Amino acid sequence: MPIVTIQQFPRSVEQKRELAERITDAFVQAYGQSPDSVQIFFQETEQEDWARGGRLGVDQT
Repeated sequence: MPIVTIQQFPRSVEQKRELAERITDAFVQAYGQSPDSVQIFFQETEQEDWARGGRLGVDQT
């Protein structure tokens, strides 16, 4: 049973729905898995809760 975790900035439900469908299709094609066996978790992080190079995402240009 594949489990996929996606860490990203917040996206719309429509975008997450489309991505979930595409990822599921890829597992079905590559691994021959049943679509129902593919689980996807979205972990959304606000830019104030993320940093790169010592600077918060809200401070990145």
